[in-house]
Amino acid sequence: MKELTQKRSFESFLPIAASSEYLGGIGFLLYEILRCLRRRWEGRLILTQMEQVGVRSLAIVTLTAVFTGMVLALQMGSWLTRFGARPYGGRVLALSMLREMGPVLTALMIGGRVGAGITAELGSMKVTEQIDAMRSLGVNPIQKLVFPRVIALVVMLPLLTIVADFVGIVGGMFITVMEHGISGSFYLNSIIQFIRFQDVYSGLGKTFFFGFFIAVIACYNGLEVSGGADGVGRATTQTVVMTSITILISDFFLTKFFLQL
Repeated sequence: MKELTQKRSFESFLPIAASSEYLGGIGFLLYEILRCLRRRWEGRLILTQMEQVGVRSLAIVTLTAVFTGMVLALQMGSWLTRFGARPYGGRVLALSMLREMGPVLTALMIGGRVGAGITAELGSMKVTEQIDAMRSLGVNPIQKLVFPRVIALVVMLPLLTIVADFVGIVGGMFITVMEHGISGSFYLNSIIQFIRFQDVYSGLGKTFFFGFFIAVIACYNGLEVSGGADGVGRATTQTVVMTSITILISDFFLTKFFLQL
């Protein structure tokens, strides 16, 4: 009976120990990334990763944003009609896209597509011992593999969010004009008169943090893969889950922070 109790106590401690080990590993990786800032930057590698992160993700970000804007326009038109405020739905739509929908949805799409891809790529290199070979040759894998991906995500995610915001607002204008009979000029003028600079930078400011979180989590999970192909699959799934949760939780605190500026 005593041995069973001790076993259960040990098993209940395992999740806490695993979480502490995970956070400690993330912290150590952050330290190594910060050290890379003082070394020579690999411009070619960074540009390659920017192309992978930005250009190849443009289609999925655009598709997500345009239908998000169209759905919001339909919902706003139906809801605001009850209060006789249908012409001003563009203001609510633009504010929603700039502050929340654009940054968060773009980050979730990039976390699912790019984050999973980074983990799978680094994980495959880990299980085939390519990373160990780099270390044996005196090459720092953090400098060559992790740092370019972090910089690429931090730079490209805000740019993708700008595209998503613009496309979402244009998609909302299309539905507003076609379904609600409101002119496009009135739609755009009402947005320009209502939106402030704070609404723009509060949304874009969060994407720098989102990009950093996605890159660090994806790279760490990839570097810690073990168990062959099965381990790569588990790490990829973990990356998608962890990045999504991190984005949604951090969005609350970042929103609270930017509202106080």
